[in-house]
Amino acid sequence: MKMADYTVTLTDTEKTAMEYIAFDVDDWISGAAKNRARLAIEEIIQLNTAHCNENSIAIAVGRDAQVAQALELGIIDKAADRSEPEAPVG
Repeated sequence: MKMADYTVTLTDTEKTAMEYIAFDVDDWISGAAKNRARLAIEEIIQLNTAHCNENSIAIAVGRDAQVAQALELGIIDKAADRSEPEAPVG
């Protein structure tokens, strides 16, 4: 599985605030991003399943494959590709 790395830059004040609420700031940021991605994956799988069932399309096997299928079929797109940003769910 291909992995992506992201860097977050915080001001000293933001760092202090994060250290106040989190034992490990890196773990907290990573956990927040992974949980939000998990929620989006669940939503995408539901959309893909409904579309495939309605259109008699075989559903791909596995979570990664189902997310890729949803993108290939145009069920989902990337937020950056939309003409108007949509508010994220959750």
